[in-house]
This record gives sequence, structure tokens and C-alpha cells, in this order.
Amino acid sequence: MTTITRPESTASLRKVASRNYLVYLILLMGLVAIMDQYLSTVKTTALPYILEEYALEPAQFSYLEAIYLIATFLIFLLNGLNDILGRKFAILILILLMGGSALGITLFTPSIHWFMLFYTLAIFTTVSNMWAIPVSEEAPAQSRAKLVSVVYVIGLIPLQAILPPILINRLGLDWRWMYGVMSILMIPLLLMWLFMRETGRYREIKQERASGSRGKHFYGLGVIDRRDVRYIAFAALIWFCWLVNSVLYFWAGYFFMDIRGYTLNQWSLILLATLVMAMVGGVGGGWIMDRVGRKTALIVGCFGLILTQSLMGFSSGIALNIVTVISGFFISFTYTWVVVFVPEVFPTDRRGTCMGWTTTLARLSYVAGPALAGLLLGLFPSMDWFWVVTGGMMVLPIGILLVFKPFETRTLELEAIERDR
Repeated sequence: MTTITRPESTASLRKVASRNYLVYLILLMGLVAIMDQYLSTVKTTALPYILEEYALEPAQFSYLEAIYLIATFLIFLLNGLNDILGRKFAILILILLMGGSALGITLFTPSIHWFMLFYTLAIFTTVSNMWAIPVSEEAPAQSRAKLVSVVYVIGLIPLQAILPPILINRLGLDWRWMYGVMSILMIPLLLMWLFMRETGRYREIKQERASGSRGKHFYGLGVIDRRDVRYIAFAALIWFCWLVNSVLYFWAGYFFMDIRGYTLNQWSLILLATLVMAMVGGVGGGWIMDRVGRKTALIVGCFGLILTQSLMGFSSGIALNIVTVISGFFISFTYTWVVVFVPEVFPTDRRGTCMGWTTTLARLSYVAGPALAGLLLGLFPSMDWFWVVTGGMMVLPIGILLVFKPFETRTLELEAIERDR
């Protein structure tokens, strides 16, 4: 076991962030997370409009999505900028890419292929989870999971349930503005970004590189060790399962509106309640992880998803509404493990890069998920067993966790995790 040493000259660079700055940082990263979550999930409401606009069958769109989203395998290039340029400028690039892709969908999508190009860019940006890094590095160890989960919960403010009925039904705008509204949010975000400081931990690493006590690297080449590879593989497998589950879950809007006959307003109310429960689940996940550990929280969340989602296809009326809404709690509860554990388990000097390789492997789900959805939609047009398979995906993370037996990171400083994992 090796002990991490740092030059005394860097000791003053990493100070405890003031309460006011931490609140500002949580708010800023929370708004970035809103753009992330909105762009990645509004598809569940936009899908019926996309299918109608471009005269596509559901399975056709799903298979087309599987092909285009191969591009998300390059996400390590975006995540790696955290270690090359720093956290602050990486976040700026993320904001510009998300807002730019939303504007592109709104103004430049006369055909399905143009739509898929900008849609792919939007999804590419939302798979990075870069907004979790600054708060993870600045938060106190004893409340790191709680504060990172607060950022995640802010991102779950249910704009994707509130805005589409307003934009389409009240304002009479084209459905593309379901995406385009995020290009408007980009403007205040850019103004807020001006006040962001580089994290103390990154400034410390930067000075160590300048002094020669720590080597530079390019996307982790030459510095990623066996423990990094082990945790990249582990985290990617868990994340892969959750993402396949979520890709399948994004067909809920189609299921409710096109198969079960719900109107846009009726579905939006169900989605709103689901997202409110997701916010509760995010808070609950962070609270549980800080008190009983990361592993316990993940297992509880997976069992909840298995039960609630498996019931969706065979429920109707109020029972269907209830299990769908409750599933939102467990979707978020489970994902909190990803946004907390993945950033904290890797060393600071290559945190962004290791997250990038983790997300790259996990994004196999963006090919496997749509392909599986296309297969299931063909086999089960009424989508009854579709939901059983969706929930059943979450059996796999439990098995992976029990076999891998990851290091418990609860309440430990990032330097202690780096040393002892």
C-alpha cells in the first residue's frame, strides 16, 4: 500500500469551500444537470411526435437510434477534458454543446437524419455526468453523497413534464421546441459560469505537474493502473444495466399515449408525479449512502425497480399510474449510486479520464438498449412482457455487486479512497 505525498507548496491550494460558494456551486451544477436530464429524458414525451413527423414505426426509430448512438462511445474525449483543461473549462464546453444541440434540433431538422445528428450530439453530452465532479471534489467527506445527490435532484426538477404541454398546447409551438427550450436556459448558465472557480484539488494536481512531482497524461495513457481498470469495468457494468433499463423506460410515453390511449396532458401528469418521486428518491439515495453505505443503497434501489417496472405491463387504471410513479423513486434512488460512487472512486489527477472510459464502456447500452427495445416491441406489441424484461435488467447489478465486492467509500476523504480502494 503506497502513501500519497504532495509538495508543501500545494497545501494551501485545497481549502474547505465556503458555505456560500458551495451553495452557488451546487446551484450551478444543478442547472447543468437540469439540461442534462431534460435533454436525455424529454424523448419519452417527444417520441409520438417524432414518429409522426418522420413517418416511422416505433421499431424503425429504435434501430436507427442504435446505429446513430454508436457515436457516444467517444464520450471519453469529452470527459477527459476535465483532466486536460480543468473542471471549469470542461463545464463550459459541456454547456455550449448541450445548448447548441438543442438549438440545432429546433432549427435544422427537416429530415430524420438531420434530427438524429443533433439528437446524437445532445445525448452525447448528457452521458458524461461531468457536473458531479466539481461538487464531489469540494464537498466535505461526511456529506459528499448527500451534496452530490442534491445536485442530481435539482436536475430532476420535472421540466420535461411541465414544459411540453405549455409549449405545444398553450403556445402552439412546433414539437421541436421541447428540445429548443434548453438553448434558452444556456444563456443564464453561461453568465453564472463566469463566477465558477477551479476546484482546489485540480489546482493542486496542476501545480504538482508543473513542479514535476506528478506526471502529465493524455486521456490516462501511462497512468491508469490495475485498480483503475478494475473499477472502470465494475462501474461500467452497473451503469450499463441501469442505462439499458432507462432506454427501455423512455418508451413509457409511447406506451401510455399510443397503446393505453392517454392524452398528452394525462401522460404529462403521470410523468410529473413520476419525476417528483424521482426527486424524493434522489434525496433518499444520498441520505442512505451517507448512513449505511453505497452497496446497500444500490441493492435496495435495484429490488424496487425489479418489482415496480415488472408490474407496469400487467396493470391498468389507477394501479398502472401508481406503480409507474413509484418506479420513478427507485430509478432515481439507484442512479444516485452512479453519480456518487463513480466520481469518488477514481484518483483526482485522472478522475475525469477514468469517468470517461467508464462512460464509454457503459454507453454500449446506447446500442444494446435501442436494439433490445426494437426486438421487444416486435415480440410484444402490447408491451406487457416488455416491462418485465425492463425491470428484470436490474437483477444483474445485484449479482455484479456481490461478485465484485467493491471498496466501501462512505464518509472517506477522496485521498483515503485513492490510497485504500
